[in-house]
Amino acid sequence: MKHILATLMMVGMAAPAFADGHSTGDAAAGEKTFNQCKSCHMIVADDGTEIVKGGRTGPNLYGVIGRQAGVADFRYGDDLVAAGEAGLVWDEANLASYVEDPRAFLREYLDDNGAKSRMAYKLRKGSADVAAYLASVGPQS
Repeated sequence: MKHILATLMMVGMAAPAFADGHSTGDAAAGEKTFNQCKSCHMIVADDGTEIVKGGRTGPNLYGVIGRQAGVADFRYGDDLVAAGEAGLVWDEANLASYVEDPRAFLREYLDDNGAKSRMAYKLRKGSADVAAYLASVGPQS
């Protein structure tokens, strides 16, 4: 029950990201904003097609929307793995909220004031757009 409430609260916290009148982000704008992310993240399809060449500090973000948090081929932090084990599956709203403040998101989701994220960067503007872009380049697109 605690996790259901936390998820509902996270969706509510994501509301400011969508307050500009869009129910979802703008994928075209998100593609441009993703330039801030590619120093750490790449987008490479399962077949090896490179969609966005980027760094390897962070995980490959291809197919992140709809994926359980903390389970892909990457060494995630313990708290992100715990969130995934507790049921966190990335959708556009919760991913947008996460990238705005990863540590605060995990602390709220896990109800643990000591939770940490290995992602130190905070994307203060355009988080909904980046989430929409990542949804558009996944396997379901």
